[in-house]
Amino acid sequence: GRLGILGLAELYGIDDVAGDGFRRVQLASAARGGITGMAGVHALTSYPLRTSPVLRGRWILESLLGDKIPPPPPEVPALDEEKMVEEGVSLRRQLEIHRENPNCAGCHDKMDPLGFGLENFDTLGRWRTEDHGQPLDTTGVLPNGETYTGPDGLKQVLLKQKDKVLRHMTRKLTGFAFGRELNKFDQCVIDQAMEALAKNDYRATVLIETIATSYPFQYRFYPVTETAEPDIAATQ
Repeated sequence: GRLGILGLAELYGIDDVAGDGFRRVQLASAARGGITGMAGVHALTSYPLRTSPVLRGRWILESLLGDKIPPPPPEVPALDEEKMVEEGVSLRRQLEIHRENPNCAGCHDKMDPLGFGLENFDTLGRWRTEDHGQPLDTTGVLPNGETYTGPDGLKQVLLKQKDKVLRHMTRKLTGFAFGRELNKFDQCVIDQAMEALAKNDYRATVLIETIATSYPFQYRFYPVTETAEPDIAATQ
């Protein structure tokens, strides 16, 4: 509704929105565009009272890049929230100490550097430059030694892995369309979709059309039973 639209515009720092309904607006900065600039993502990957580079980095790895991160080992202590507030120990410094534990470093060395790029967004997705009165350091140092700064830099990191991001998105959309887990026989649909995207300026309609016209989408496999001889039934 109108209240929701105006509230989101205020959250994003866009002050020239008027009237009812959706319409195109100019973003306050390039950092806001794209899925990594969406407030819903920032809220999803935060704790109630603070942001989490760990959760945000994990979300980027799993939801955008398709990597799998194992759960944390048992008996790993949580970060000291009071120490951050009372002693002014930054979240970044606490995570550096956390990564000194070899059992934690393997995953955190991958997650944390990506999550730092979104620290300019608070728990609700509002833009900020400080946390508890301390200037934010949004620099990320990737495992390969590459560095970047802030949301804009993070986007460039992800653009370098465009094929990986698109392939994972294609797999997720295909699985959603099929209504089941994918198997090795579905790989041809993924490959066809990626080829079609590359040839058609990566338009979303091309991806949807490729999935909808694929054999697995139009035909559903059923196990052989005593009452039904065919093991393939057309859903058309």
